[in-house]
Formats: sequence, structure tokens, C-alpha cells
Amino acid sequence: MTLAASPQPGLPVAIAVFIAFLAAAAPVAAQDRYPSRTVTLISPQSPGTAMDVLARLYAEALPRQLGGSFVVLNRPGAGGVIAAQAVATAPADGYTLATANSGHAILGVLNKNLPFDPMRDFAGIAMVGETPALIVVTPALGVRTLRAFIDLAKAKPGTINYGSAGVGTATHIAGAYFAHQAGIEMVHIPYKSGSELIADLVAGRIQAAFSPPAFVLAMLREGKLLALGVSAPAPLHEPIEVASARAAGIDYDYATWYGFLAPAKTAPAILEALSRAISVASEDPELKAKVLAQGITPRVKPLGAFDAHIRDEVARLGPVLDALGPRVNN
Repeated sequence: MTLAASPQPGLPVAIAVFIAFLAAAAPVAAQDRYPSRTVTLISPQSPGTAMDVLARLYAEALPRQLGGSFVVLNRPGAGGVIAAQAVATAPADGYTLATANSGHAILGVLNKNLPFDPMRDFAGIAMVGETPALIVVTPALGVRTLRAFIDLAKAKPGTINYGSAGVGTATHIAGAYFAHQAGIEMVHIPYKSGSELIADLVAGRIQAAFSPPAFVLAMLREGKLLALGVSAPAPLHEPIEVASARAAGIDYDYATWYGFLAPAKTAPAILEALSRAISVASEDPELKAKVLAQGITPRVKPLGAFDAHIRDEVARLGPVLDALGPRVNN
């Protein structure tokens, strides 16, 4: 934009030039403000799942902290690869972000030829919660305790099938890690979605699953499934009573994290603004209650602490991940 050649009648030249300068600078200031347009949160799961609900809760809450608008775009499939690639290849300007869980960090372990690196090409914005896995079986299996389940698996290795929401998903790793810690052999059956998995488990076509509590709560209350243990140091008391795996002598401490990621080259100022806004939004009692209703325990880790948490978890699961991958060609 060029300044006017002559001042308006009656205005001193200096004032007219200053007004013209402000008019020229205003669009630049608007462009520098973040967010100045809609921010897209890409979810790797279908509408109605816990991660989708989580994304929508924050899409509603973040404008109250940052202004602007946030929308959720569902890109399910390929165990999270489709959604992750959409974010990895997006401009690193803070307008395309990932809603992710633990499955994201190990995509590269189970997929040979990814066009992106799940660790190097992403920056953690904030972790917002985590949830343990319930060791769930069909009543038709005939076991009522975790110890009995383990004894059966040892007596008949490779005959118990456990389902997951797909190769490399958090439910896959939860089952593989349990088998490693318990010293048993199970057969992994990947599904395209969690709903298909639960339907087959209830029907008895598979025998076990390692699922977030909220996803199987209704089936547990109706007696269609049994929860034998929880992957936490202490027993679960809410929303149902489930003993810790440690009570059966199994060192099985595993929790799926949930959080938000950005392309790695996103400006630090934008990452800091997002992390701060997410941290503040996470303290809202109403949002906390809605997150808990999804079976997710609110727990915030900002920026660097979140990245460190991801690295530590991948290192701890190293022996299991090495045994599993890489197995998928993309």
C-alpha cells in the first residue's frame, strides 16, 4: 500500500502521514495475530470416539482463550497414519494440528516406509489426559480372574485371540505389552474400528481386548464382558471396581496418553500460546467432567514435558516394539 500524495484538507502533514501509516500497518498486525483464521484439529478416529469427543471439547474451549475458531476434521484409517500425514505435510503455521494418543509415537516402528517421522516431524503442544487399559474378556472364555486368564494362556499358547482397533494403535500395544509382561503368547486380531472389535468380543469370536474403560463400560455393567484387571499401580474404583494387574503379580503399568501435536517447525511463540491456552482450558471444571466421562483422567503436560513423556514411553516399551515391527508396508 502506498501513502497518499497529499494530506486531507485541514490536517497537518505529520498527522496525515501518521494516519496513513496506521492504515498500512493494520493488515500486517491482523496477519501477525494468532489465530487470525480457523484452526483445524485433525482426529485419527471416527466421530463419537473418545479422541473425537476430546478434540471437539477443546475446539469449543480454545477460542475462549485465544479467540478465532477451531474445527475438528476426522481422518480415520491406517492406524492413525492418514491423520498424521495430513498434519506432517501441512504448513507449520499453527493452523493444522493433530489430536493424538500413544499410538502416534510408535507409527514408525510398525510401518516401514512412512513419508514422515512420527517423532522428528512433530512437536508436542500439550498432553491433556491419560487412561489405563482394562483387561477385558468374554464370559464364554470361562475365566473369572486375571491369574486364571494367564494360566489358561500359558497352558494353551497361541489359542487366545485379542482384538485391537488396528495395527499400531494404543489397544494393540496395550495387549502386546501385557503379553510381554505376563510371559504369554496371544494372537493379535486387528480391526478397522473399535466398535467392530467390541461386537466380535461380545459375540465370542475373539476372547480378549485391552480397552479404555469408557469404551466397554456399558458391556461390563450388563455382564456381557468381564474386566479382569487394570493396567495401573492401584485398583480402579470409578466408574467400576477393577483390581490392579499387580494384585495378580503382573507388573503391567500402561496408560494411553492423549494430547495435541503440531508440525515440528511451528514457531515457538505459537506453540507456547497453544500450550498455555490448553493448560488454562483444562482447568475448567465442566471440561474436566466431560473428559472424565470419556474414561480419560485429566493430566496436563506442556510443551517440553510432553515431548519428554513421549520419548520415555517409547524407550520403556522398546523391547515390545522391537518384537512387533516393522510389519506394515506403506
